[in-house]
Amino acid sequence: MTLPHRITPGLRRTLAAAGAVLALGAGAAAAGECPADKLGVDVTKPGTSMPKDVSDKVLAAIDLSKEPAMVQDRQFRIRRLEIKPGGIVPWHSHGNRPALIYIVSGEITEYASNCAVPIVHKAGDVARETSVTSHWWKNHGRKTVVLLSADLLQDKSDKSM
Repeated sequence: MTLPHRITPGLRRTLAAAGAVLALGAGAAAAGECPADKLGVDVTKPGTSMPKDVSDKVLAAIDLSKEPAMVQDRQFRIRRLEIKPGGIVPWHSHGNRPALIYIVSGEITEYASNCAVPIVHKAGDVARETSVTSHWWKNHGRKTVVLLSADLLQDKSDKSM
């Protein structure tokens, strides 16, 4: 993985959006969340394990062991995902990789292990992916969906999802 050595205008806008993800994550509205009466444990079974029509690009990363927090074996990274119509982000777990997902454009459906109904996320929503989250996503729309994902990666062999 090669990261840019200078901040281009496009990367600057992406990083500003990532900051918005982090700032909004703690206090965002309940849009795009599982209804309280539909929460459960393992109420949705795993979907496909293969990605389809999805691109995943790491835009920047920080080795947290070299920062004042000194969190060993963790990278804080931001990724841009594009999911084409009919595209799938395959089943995966966040057991050890919390993330905040900002929906930049489009509408996408999440199928989460802890929610008995699909969760629709629209542009401007923030999805919280915590240790209890295992899920997959599908773009049922006619337009490409763009997501920004800010996560704390531990397993360096997990380059994307």
